[in-house]
Amino acid sequence: MKTVVHKADSRGFANNGWLQANHSFSFANFYNPEKIHFGALRVLNDDVIAPKMGFGTHPHNNMEIITIPLKGVLKHRDNMHNAWQPILPGEVQVMSAGTGVQHSEINGSEKEHLSLFQIWIIPNKEQVSPRYNQKKFLEAGRKNKIQTLVTSIDEDHEGSLKIHQDAVISRIDLDKGKSFEYILKKSDNGVYVMTINGLVQVDSKVLESRDAVGISETEKFQIMAKEDSSLLFIEVPMHI
Repeated sequence: MKTVVHKADSRGFANNGWLQANHSFSFANFYNPEKIHFGALRVLNDDVIAPKMGFGTHPHNNMEIITIPLKGVLKHRDNMHNAWQPILPGEVQVMSAGTGVQHSEINGSEKEHLSLFQIWIIPNKEQVSPRYNQKKFLEAGRKNKIQTLVTSIDEDHEGSLKIHQDAVISRIDLDKGKSFEYILKKSDNGVYVMTINGLVQVDSKVLESRDAVGISETEKFQIMAKEDSSLLFIEVPMHI
């Protein structure tokens, strides 16, 4: 098994006043040649956005974009939808940029900061028709068990959102003392594990809040929660 640990304080950080952004991989003004991507995972940004602020209309193409709000109210608008779409904690948003899409994202609250993860995954199909979807996932569905959020559009998996890549995004909330065995979909995939909060041991590595580990060249691995913990798994092909 191959592992690479990314401690929370090793991420790129940008303070734009209205935006506090942590970058797990090279993004914007943060560049680290050893942190360009993890397989097909290109971006994992951990953003905090001030009330009423956000990203104005901007373009994307040929990228699978997944947004997971953690706290507050995210509002999204694109050239496929004229109306603002609210996305709340517990919901997940996916957008296949494909041939091109213009969108805006703002903090929909006038008082509360917005906290979210934004994930970019390199697609296995380019120049597809742009797509947008969002879905609510109940917290009870990940209590000491895996909750699958996103899978491939080519896979017949009921209940998950779809992207153009043979990837799996999932979450779990583990009680202190609980263990979990993650089994990879494919042995030549890798899994990027982010500790949203808590304290866990993954194999022999101890991860605190917002620490991450990239795991590859294995079929499975063990996780033990040393505190009540919440984890995000991003499983992707390693060869793109």
